[in-house]
Parts: sequence; structure tokens; C-alpha cells
Amino acid sequence: TGTAAARARRRQVRVNGAAAAANSLADWLAVVWLTPAMDRLFLESAGGRRRFLDRLVLALHPAHARHAARYEAAMRERNRLLAADRPADPGWIDALEARMAEHGAAIALARADTLEALDAQIATLEVGPFAQPALALERKGPVEADALIAALRSGRSRDAGAGRALAGPHRDDLIVTMRQKGQAAALCSTGEQKAMLIAIILAHADLVAERRGSRLILLLDEVAAHLDPARRAALYEQLADRSGQVWMTGTDASLFDAVPLSGRADWCVSGGVVSPQ
Repeated sequence: TGTAAARARRRQVRVNGAAAAANSLADWLAVVWLTPAMDRLFLESAGGRRRFLDRLVLALHPAHARHAARYEAAMRERNRLLAADRPADPGWIDALEARMAEHGAAIALARADTLEALDAQIATLEVGPFAQPALALERKGPVEADALIAALRSGRSRDAGAGRALAGPHRDDLIVTMRQKGQAAALCSTGEQKAMLIAIILAHADLVAERRGSRLILLLDEVAAHLDPARRAALYEQLADRSGQVWMTGTDASLFDAVPLSGRADWCVSGGVVSPQ
């Protein structure tokens, strides 16, 4: 039947030898990453900032991924029904909106809790040469379940015309401001933006350690890019002061000269081969 072969090609997740859903990994492991593509996080669409925020939320609220998946599924089905040529059963749409409101309220609560705690953590962080960001959330609709149901119900005609839901947590935006200047992150220099992203990640790592009792895994790709030597050294010192795994990648080995030797392991990828250095 080809079923076994198809199963072999699928990505499989196992926890202690037992099959598990991919989104259940958050119950066991917290991972956050920075990549070069995220250097433009403050300049591009709200969607990228929202996804970044949700990764931070997930490390503190493992159920967040399940709420987000169920919210998105209900929203897609509602959009499909509103766009259909024939009128859909109002009771069906009512049920979908109730599901959106239930999971949307949980999403909003987890985001608000994470941002409030993270903003407070950043305020106490010894950022040294790094720019210190202030965080806020721009809402596009009510967050309480009953109010969200009412907004969705009253907005059906509008949403049908737009082809999408115009109110709800799927339209939230993460607002970042540089505290020292009171300036929107999008208007700051490339180096300042990178430094603010790093400050968020460092504060988040401390927050996760406090709440979960264990350090998250940091994946930092080309993290040294756009950082001057003083900021690079300060970053490596901050990372060394925190326990937990940190994976840093780059194309210029000299950028990592200031990384402390204690607990350090170097690897080189060349010609598709990974070898220790």
C-alpha cells in the first residue's frame, strides 16, 4: 500500500520512545533562535514579529501552540464559509466563532503575561553596550472571549467582503521601542536593532530559567554580524554567565575569538562534512 514508506518519509517525533505530536515538544524543551533574516524584524510585516513573539510565549506557556493551531483552524473554516456562494448554517458559524473566541482569549492572555514579565525582566537586565528595548502589544480587537464573539458576529459581512477576519489575536503586532531614545525600533540603526533583539533574547532566557527551572536552548545564526568588537565581547560574556546550551554559527571564525574557552566546542562545516576543530 505504500503506507510504511510514506510514514518513513514523514517527520516523526518521539519522546522517551513514544510517538508524540510535534507541538508537544514545548512541554519538554524550550528553544529560541535568531537568524540573519530576523535582522529586518522591526522593518517588515507584523506577521514576522507576531511569530517571533509566539516563540517567546511558547517557552513559558507550552499550551500556546495548541491554542494557536485550533484558533487558526476555526478561523480558516469560518473564512471559507463566509466566502461560499451559498449561505452557511448560522449555527455552524456561531460554533466556529465560539471556538475562535475560546482559543483567542487564551492566546491573548499568554501573550500579555509573557510581554509584561519580559518587559520587567529587560528593565533589570545589565545590558551594558546593548540598546535596551521596551515592549508593548498593539491589539486589533477585543481579547475577552465574550467581546471577541460579539466582534466576530457583528463583523461577518465586513469579513466576508475582505476575505479574512479583521479582528482577533491573529492581527496583533509586537511594538518595540528603544528605551534610551524613546525611538521606535524601525527608526534605529541596524546595530541598535540587532542589539535590541539580543537583549530580548537574553532577558527571555533568564525569565524562562526562573519560571521553568531550566535553561532554554539558544540557536544564534550569524549573531556576531553588525556587532562591533565591544558588543561581541559583551554578548559572549553574558552568554557565558548563563548555563544552558548555546549554538552559534558564522562564516568568519575570527568573530568568535572572544568566546570564553570554558565549555566551548568548535565545529567546522566544509564540503558537507562536520568536523571538530
